[in-house]
Amino acid sequence: MIKIFLLEEAVWYDLGISIGILLAFLILRKAITTSLFKIILTFTTNKKINVASTILTAFEKPVRWLFVILGLQLTLLYFPFEIMSSELERNVFRTMFIVIIGWGLLNLSSVTTLLFPKLMKKLDINIDKIVVPFVTKILKTIIVLLASSMIAEEWSFNVNGFIAGLGLGGLAFALAAKETVSNLFGGVVIVTEKPFTIGDWVKTPSVEGIIEDITFRSTKVRTFDQALVTVPNSTLANEPIINWSKMGKRQISFHLGVTYSTPKRKLERLVKEIESMLKNHHSVHNDTIIVNFDRFNDSSLDIFLYFFTTLTGYNDYLKIREDINFRILTILENEGVEIAFPTRTLLLQPDQVELSQEKEPFKVASNS
Repeated sequence: MIKIFLLEEAVWYDLGISIGILLAFLILRKAITTSLFKIILTFTTNKKINVASTILTAFEKPVRWLFVILGLQLTLLYFPFEIMSSELERNVFRTMFIVIIGWGLLNLSSVTTLLFPKLMKKLDINIDKIVVPFVTKILKTIIVLLASSMIAEEWSFNVNGFIAGLGLGGLAFALAAKETVSNLFGGVVIVTEKPFTIGDWVKTPSVEGIIEDITFRSTKVRTFDQALVTVPNSTLANEPIINWSKMGKRQISFHLGVTYSTPKRKLERLVKEIESMLKNHHSVHNDTIIVNFDRFNDSSLDIFLYFFTTLTGYNDYLKIREDINFRILTILENEGVEIAFPTRTLLLQPDQVELSQEKEPFKVASNS
């Protein structure tokens, strides 16, 4: 009876210790990790070690759960009852550690948007921002595959056999996933050749709009009526792409028609003043400015204007064009020249006028 009582007392003692350990880890994990991370982040920030700060931020939540796992391990050491076998316990905790590390690496891969461009800048390598999300997705895929294979190996699954099976069925898989593979290679072509980047205004036979995102399979384009169009990468890779955002200058070309009553001297002065105005305009490219009296039109004397704006954004382009139109109107008003509009002059010969006057007036017949 005394032995049973002592045994029960020892069981309750071990049970109390195990529960106390678990509660202590649960209570202290947030306080310890918060204080620890705060001290390290303060140090790295003061020393301007941005990479270390980014890594610590990525692993903050996984480390908090690491404290829980360590608490569970110590709890099971003192727990008086056997919940699982030692081999199963080992597999479970190893799986948890793999998940924790994979979680932290996934968080870290998400902030490659900050790390990757800085690293390339230090190495003096120009990198387009379109590559960053693509690299992030590749890293995430690799991390998930590696973590999954390690967990499978931990639970004695034959990963090599699975990979070999994929190799045997590779031909059938390739035929079934032909479009997916072509889209993947289309995405690689877009990233390597860089016909556009995120935020560019592009126009293709399929779509026109602003590039929002590029994935392995497709590219998302926001049209000007705010519709979101998803275009397969294989389609974009095989289409002519006009990238309006890459323009160095933007063309303006039109004919200005003035009335036939405009004297030659005024027409010559008008051409010179418009040309001078364009050459002195701060938003007009000076390399190519053409202003010439071009042709005798049906209802006007036409002056041809051909030049380029230095700003290529559509709103800026429209504002420059409007400003130039207002300046041309001012020049026309100062010179007393009128803009022509379609007219037709009807000339009657004198004999036709006399003949029309000699004709009798039209009489309406009465029914009475």
